Amino acid sequence: MSVLIAIPARYASTRYPGKPLAELRGTSGEARSLIRRSWEAACAVSGVDRVVVATDDDRIRTAAEAFGAEVVMTSQECANGTERCAEAHAALGGGFDIVVNLQGDAPLTPHWFVEDLVAGLRADPAAEVATPVLRCDGAALNGFLADRAAGRVGGTTAVFTRDRHALYFSKEVVPFTSQTYADDAQTPVFHHVGVYAYRPEALAAYPGWAPGPLEGLEGLEQLRFLENGRAILCVEVEARDRQFWELNNPEDLPKIETMMRQMGLD
Repeated sequence: MSVLIAIPARYASTRYPGKPLAELRGTSGEARSLIRRSWEAACAVSGVDRVVVATDDDRIRTAAEAFGAEVVMTSQECANGTERCAEAHAALGGGFDIVVNLQGDAPLTPHWFVEDLVAGLRADPAAEVATPVLRCDGAALNGFLADRAAGRVGGTTAVFTRDRHALYFSKEVVPFTSQTYADDAQTPVFHHVGVYAYRPEALAAYPGWAPGPLEGLEGLEQLRFLENGRAILCVEVEARDRQFWELNNPEDLPKIETMMRQMGLD
């Protein structure tokens, strides 16, 4: 089955304008842009036939082409990364069996997250979309709770059925638990990692659906699939001692740089 990784990137982010061109420094101190680091993460995934950056901005296109990425230009009307991936796949003429959306704000995504995701979708014919989830330890859960208490939008959480099909995704911490957990304790909360693998039919249908109320309230694009009765497989992945964080706000940048130095990443 052929696999395309598309990296959606837009300049006009509401919370962080110009985010794809923000620079990160790892152990060597070399500054490399977020979009470059996301592209490098995509290129490290095995079993992938093609990697493209999907953008509507010439500044991102120029930067991406300068470090050797293939770029597909998409329209400014794309409301989110899923719509941008759908447009990019169509612009390439379709034909891929699985399209992966590796969002351009997740440079710490380990290659095995994506590899496990693709394998999970291949193995579950009932699923039309797959996305990774990571069980929170106490430290991660307490961080999420602290973010919400301070009014910050932190990570997204997921709940799912016994067969791992998603029930809901939320920027609130779900499920509720009254217990407290030590930093190294396992918890019943799963962090949703913002990577997606789509079957092409579901991806092509997505832009034609009107956004539903839950998507609007949460600001989570994947809820449009659930609101239209499409099955999302939640694939549990293992951190393997890797820290993971998405760059959502400017204040996340030093946090990610610290993580990179702690993990010895350049």
